[in-house]
Amino acid sequence: MPVANLTRRAALLGMAYTLGGCGAVSALNSAAQALDTYDLVPVAGSQSGRRSGATLLVTQPEASGAVATDRIMIKPDALSITYLPDARWSDELPLVVQSLLIRSISGTGRIAYVGRSEGGPVPDTALLVRIDAFQVAVTADQRLMVTVDFALTLLNDRDQRIIATRSFVQSAQAPDDSPATIVAAFQRVLDVLLPAMADWVVQRA
Repeated sequence: MPVANLTRRAALLGMAYTLGGCGAVSALNSAAQALDTYDLVPVAGSQSGRRSGATLLVTQPEASGAVATDRIMIKPDALSITYLPDARWSDELPLVVQSLLIRSISGTGRIAYVGRSEGGPVPDTALLVRIDAFQVAVTADQRLMVTVDFALTLLNDRDQRIIATRSFVQSAQAPDDSPATIVAAFQRVLDVLLPAMADWVVQRA
């Protein structure tokens, strides 16, 4: 299907929003139609290197209202937001990202305990996460570019001192607008970002 048809379908379904209208995102989640559900898989960082007996808790990521939903965001232009018709993530995106980070960091085997900040033990270190982008953008030449942008901050829980902070950004092109192809492009991006983020955290926690 041509990319133009993707945004046309979204508009016909009433799913186009300007940045000023992102409050209507919650209405999408109550839509009656059944949506295909997609998940993403963790990718562990390196299993070799220094091991720590520390406890690390990952906070629920911060995100704008337009991102903090279970819908897959499409940006047909700089000022508009739509959502991929007939498809959703397995949970609200901040929870998906939190789980991916926990499992990717834990998969290194280099930190004694990695878990969620909600209800976890008193940590030595906390990982603060901000999702600045998790979207598909339609470029001027009608390509579909998946972009993921995370800002990570490691915090010493004892004295609330910032240990380190860094942004991680990666993009990949989706060959067509089918949900499976777009989700596969997101996974290709995360295949690069998740191990890089896990290694960065493990080396500093």
